[in-house]
Amino acid sequence: MTNSSPTLPSTFVHLRMHTEFSVLDGMVRVGEAVKAAAGCGMPALAISDLSNLFGLIKFYGKARGAGVKPIAACDVWIESDRDEEQPARVLLLVQNHKGYLQLCELLSRAFLRNQKRGKATLKFEWFDEVGCDGLIAVSGFANSDVGQFLLGGNMARAEDSARKFLKYFEGRYYIELQRDGSTQAENLVNLSCQLAAKLQLPVVATHPIQFLKPEDFRAHEARVCIAQGEILSNPRRPRRFTEQQYFKTAQEMAELFADIPSAIRNSIRIAQRCNLTLELGKPKLPAFPTPDGMTLDDYLVHLSKEGLEKRLAHLFPNIEEREKMRPEYEARLKIECDTIIGMGFPGYFLIVQDFINWGEKKWRACGPRAGVWCRLAGGVCPRHYRP
Repeated sequence: MTNSSPTLPSTFVHLRMHTEFSVLDGMVRVGEAVKAAAGCGMPALAISDLSNLFGLIKFYGKARGAGVKPIAACDVWIESDRDEEQPARVLLLVQNHKGYLQLCELLSRAFLRNQKRGKATLKFEWFDEVGCDGLIAVSGFANSDVGQFLLGGNMARAEDSARKFLKYFEGRYYIELQRDGSTQAENLVNLSCQLAAKLQLPVVATHPIQFLKPEDFRAHEARVCIAQGEILSNPRRPRRFTEQQYFKTAQEMAELFADIPSAIRNSIRIAQRCNLTLELGKPKLPAFPTPDGMTLDDYLVHLSKEGLEKRLAHLFPNIEEREKMRPEYEARLKIECDTIIGMGFPGYFLIVQDFINWGEKKWRACGPRAGVWCRLAGGVCPRHYRP
């Protein structure tokens, strides 16, 4: 993790992009997006798939390889003040490794604890419990409570909604502006600027990228129809996207917001604040809990010996025969344990034996290969393995 904020050229950075990992509404391939960013001189690029970070690792590697600074972000659902059953949206961007872990925890909670109509939805109270000081929030434009209250003519409610975010993201909250070709966009840009001026908040220009090139629009619409169970030719189907939602160049974005240059500059400032460094190519295992005073190596050997005793009792009910065979089995077990420990894999085997044993208790059946691993780490499942 780095705390440095390298100086970036005066250009524009896309902070919103739904890739092919946004299964319902994105079709941008990660490698092509990175190539497009590098091609138009963008120093950085964000991936902000809907409610997931599935494409982050692939994107991170591609971006670093192309000399483009990767920014981790996520377009998330969050509880709404307008409709309890229909969550709002907000864009969360990762500033550092701490923020990355916070975002991972928030998304996990949303999927496990608070799905509304299939949408993994964040709760504001989780910002207190998990923390959000490693994240930057961007308001969400038309898909947010702020945007909807503004379009409804309720400036007071829009202010309240913005202040609700400011409680958690003081100094890290931006009012979002978009000119994506939708009929309401220009009106909402004007209203959003008024709100930002009133609350003395910075504005930032974003562009909701759903496909790479203008000619990809029809293919994107077909994909959306598949996700929605709609027919492409249906004149009454909801149309949530426009032909303008392609990967615009930095020059196109600068021209689009020539009247609000601060919105362009702030995309660079946000990019400067986002400095996530990931270590790739090195396995990272969870810290397996062991009894007090026991290392991972000790616990592996301990469980293995317990498992051996149970296995010997099963294979050799006769005590004399069992004791006769014991030295051979103990010698073999020592070789196995020494090999695992020498390769630095005791944590891995302990993790595997844990979920294999759980599976045995719950379903009474696990794969034969998993069964062998279970044997080596002290599990009991004699039907899977014979010497």
